[in-house]
Amino acid sequence: MKKVKMNVQGRVQGVGFRYMTKIVADQLGVTGTVKNEEDGSVTIEAAGEEETIDQFIKEVKQSPSPSGHVQYVDLQEHPMMEERKKFDVIG
Repeated sequence: MKKVKMNVQGRVQGVGFRYMTKIVADQLGVTGTVKNEEDGSVTIEAAGEEETIDQFIKEVKQSPSPSGHVQYVDLQEHPMMEERKKFDVIG
C-alpha cells in the first residue's frame, strides 16, 4: 500500500478540479481526500497499490479538469495517513 500527500498549485480552484480528481480516484480505486486550501492550492491525500497511485499522480499532474492547469505538485510519502474506505471531496 502506497500513501501520498500532494499539494497542487496552479489553476486548481473554481474549475472542477476536486470533483474531477474524485472521478479519477474512483475509477482507479484510490482512497483518500481532496480539499481546497486558503492559498488557492489543493491538497490531496491518496492511498492505493503502488502502480495505481503512480497512475493517479500522473493524472493529477496533467490536471483531471480540462479547465484546470497544474503548475507545481509537492509530493510526499504519507505513511501515517488515516485509512479510508473511499475517496472524498472535503469542503
